Amino acid sequence: MSQANTNLSVDEALRILKEYSCLQIKIVDFEADKSKLRQAIKIVSDLCETENLGICADNFQEAFKTLKSYLKALGISEDLDPSPSAPRQTPVYVKFNTETMSYYVDSYTGSYRGVLISCQSDNHNLVGTYGHFPLNLFE
Repeated sequence: MSQANTNLSVDEALRILKEYSCLQIKIVDFEADKSKLRQAIKIVSDLCETENLGICADNFQEAFKTLKSYLKALGISEDLDPSPSAPRQTPVYVKFNTETMSYYVDSYTGSYRGVLISCQSDNHNLVGTYGHFPLNLFE
């Protein structure tokens, strides 16, 4: 993946992502915060070999739309077909693997809605699960 054009350093990007990596969900209130968060995600993603995205949403359509928007923002082909067997009008969990370019869909009974990004890299400073991020962060 290519390095994102940004004014954040890798250390700053990791610091921002780690602020969202806790048990208590942090709300992104301001457009400036969203912009920095988008930049931070792109920087770290560009430096990682693969990512897994975990999306919890009210229904499959919302989860799939979110998945495509995150993939597009990360410069990953979002040319995916929706699963015909996915639950349609109930809360779902979608797990997407950027290495295999495949996803898994399951029903979800929790109340959380958002995105987790799990980064895999030979650089141990980048490895981690980051989030909870808003579903509409890249819309």
